[in-house]
Amino acid sequence: MPRGNASQSKMHYQGKDEDFVIFVDDVKAVQDWKNDRSIPLAQVVSGFKIFVTHKHGAQNAYDAPSKSTLENEFGTKNEDECMVQILERGTLQETEAGERQGPKNDSQGPRQAH
Repeated sequence: MPRGNASQSKMHYQGKDEDFVIFVDDVKAVQDWKNDRSIPLAQVVSGFKIFVTHKHGAQNAYDAPSKSTLENEFGTKNEDECMVQILERGTLQETEAGERQGPKNDSQGPRQAH
């Protein structure tokens, strides 16, 4: 099986001052959650972590937002409530990582004649 060819799904929310990103399990889980809010967030998000990209879109380096950043953007510093708002108002992005190329075993043991 090729290495590194997994898909990655995330929700990107472009706020007033910052861009926010959360990683989700898959597109279907988000769509199911939007139709049925009784589905727990744990079955939708991939880890309860919000990232901020400092207005550089969804492809930049990710940092953790401060509590004041969350409060200014979402009106609360509760990360669960912020995630719900990101899921409701964000755009879903799915990327497929290409297969990584290169050697599969760099060490390959001693390669000398004895």
